[in-house]
Amino acid sequence: MIEKVSVEVGGKVIEFEVGRMAKQAGGAVFATCGGTQVLATSTMGDEPAEPTDFFPLTVDYFEKMYAAGKIPGGFYKREGRPTDEEILGSRLIDRPLRPMFPIQFRRPVHIVVYVLSADGSISPAILGINAASLASLISDEPFYEAVSAVKVGLIDGKFVINPDENDLDEKSLLDLSIAGTKDALIMIESGSKEISEEMMLQAMQVALEEIKKISLVQEEFAKKIGKPKVEVQEVIIDEALKQEIESEILDKIKLALENKEKLTREKALEEIKKGIITEYEEKYPEKVSEVNMIFDLILRNYIRSQTLQGNRIDGRKPDEIRPISIEVGVLKRTHGSALFTRGQTQVLSIATLGGKGEGQLIESLEEEVVTKRYMHYYNFPPFSVGEARPMRGPTRREIGHGALAERALVPVLPPEEEFPYTIRVVSEVLESNGSTSMASTCGSTLALMDAGVPIKKPVAGIAMGLIKEGDQYVVLTDIQGAEDHLGDMDFKVAGTDAGITALQMDIKIKGITIDILRIALEQARKARLYILEKMKEVIPAPRPEISPYAPRVYTMQIRSDKIGLLIGPGGKTIRSIIGSTDSEINIEPDGKVYITAPNENILNTILERINQLLAEPEEGKIYEGVVVELKDFGALVQILPNYVGLLHISQIADKYIKDIRKELHIGDKVKVKVIKIEEDGKIQLSKKAVDDGSKSSKSENKSKEQKE
Repeated sequence: MIEKVSVEVGGKVIEFEVGRMAKQAGGAVFATCGGTQVLATSTMGDEPAEPTDFFPLTVDYFEKMYAAGKIPGGFYKREGRPTDEEILGSRLIDRPLRPMFPIQFRRPVHIVVYVLSADGSISPAILGINAASLASLISDEPFYEAVSAVKVGLIDGKFVINPDENDLDEKSLLDLSIAGTKDALIMIESGSKEISEEMMLQAMQVALEEIKKISLVQEEFAKKIGKPKVEVQEVIIDEALKQEIESEILDKIKLALENKEKLTREKALEEIKKGIITEYEEKYPEKVSEVNMIFDLILRNYIRSQTLQGNRIDGRKPDEIRPISIEVGVLKRTHGSALFTRGQTQVLSIATLGGKGEGQLIESLEEEVVTKRYMHYYNFPPFSVGEARPMRGPTRREIGHGALAERALVPVLPPEEEFPYTIRVVSEVLESNGSTSMASTCGSTLALMDAGVPIKKPVAGIAMGLIKEGDQYVVLTDIQGAEDHLGDMDFKVAGTDAGITALQMDIKIKGITIDILRIALEQARKARLYILEKMKEVIPAPRPEISPYAPRVYTMQIRSDKIGLLIGPGGKTIRSIIGSTDSEINIEPDGKVYITAPNENILNTILERINQLLAEPEEGKIYEGVVVELKDFGALVQILPNYVGLLHISQIADKYIKDIRKELHIGDKVKVKVIKIEEDGKIQLSKKAVDDGSKSSKSENKSKEQKE
């Protein structure tokens, strides 16, 4: 039986349909908004054969090219490995749904979202969050509360819910993806053009009202058609055993936590854990897993209670930032580099400048193939946390962190018209103890400034945390790894001294309030301003010149009817210039020409050749031409690559010339003056006008000498 329900959000109707598609999945929802349609399924697997200490949730989001009436580009016409957009979409759906499952739940859950049709009227990933939530809600999984999501734009000073994708890209100052329950917020992902903290909070409040509306519709619908839920066995801790272990290890834990160095502290805690497990393995072999759980609980409770009292692991105050160290120009032959260290988190960022043709080609549902001119890649090697494991290409986390730091810098990049370079920044995490993505944001800014990229303003980032027990909570500035792991929130905020350019928030509890976010944003603003001052102390402004090792990129505009002239027959002319100068030249259909040369001298050579090639003759101007053909009545002289004029026999000299072949030969170089350009384009030349001018000049000089 097919069941449907709809809700109006931001003036657009979202319809959820159940019972027509994918009926063997645990829960399946076909969602429609305008011409955008997604299918979301949520299916639960069997109990794991081996006990695990994590919830195995997998979310896969796929943008099918047929959804926009396209065939994939490239040699293979089948969709292959997930694109970055699909990976980011998978993360966007995963993050708000994960905390809604019971903390002790261990059965695998697989959520799949297919984008089946797309018209740009709404973000497919946002529609996917709503559909995936409802699919989980109507399934037999222990998912009890609806999660809903919207996008918020800021267009012409007004907040717009779920704006068209084109309007979001071209007109909006804000691109905010936000998810939550009917009562609180769970996930935030934002890119913005220096939006104030207050404006961002207003956007969140507007979003929360719409999220509540969608959530109530989901829950009412699930009550009507949902399956009975599986029971989750609650883990009951043996309180007597817990007290016994706590009395034995708490003082040891306190002593271990006095180590301010991360690896030393972790090693000390691991030794305590191994010791207690070994001891109790002999006493109660059947309770080894419970002992392990009890240790983690004691450690967690102690650190959280101490933090709530204002005592952080490393002794800092709640709003205190770890020591910062900054170096720029650390690598000799790169175009720009920076080493940013904050506590035991260290990132090396490297900026590379390239030509127009080196941008990344992106094929998406919304647009035809576009060229991305700014790229940021984030790498997190195992040695950064003292581990030894294989490196097998970028993970979802690395792609997500790279995209966040990239989004933070985009609003301050110079326009392509002013700085026609392709820009690539790579951030190598060398040490990690929390907040590496925000260290990458700071490192990216510094590397770009070192490379001479004229960014409008520097951007800095900070990670905020939260410890919340009941009504008591504390917001933490610049969280380190343990505070992220044991805390309730990871809230990354990046921006300039004028406002926010990027946000990302994930939580482990079932929602937080706007009031908590207001405190977090204000603390983040103060921290951001402090870090920006530290950065300015090292490099106050972008370097006035780009690196001598960077290529030179120049943009020029030619008439569209001259494009064929520059390209030449079969591309012969342009290939000749490129091949002889080791350069790159890209020509747009509107006549815009992008030249990338290895250095300034070669760039000048290319410009000279192009200008000569495209130059047009001017009346009264003298040219050095070459005789290309002789006639009885005169000579045809090539004065420019594509222009030949007539040098009439009467214009060769003041004397009478009977046979032109005695005066001129094919291949002779002659200086001629353009005396007339006819309406039909024919050019009249004169050699004697040049000679007369030369004689006149000599006569004047001689007269001056005699007077002196």
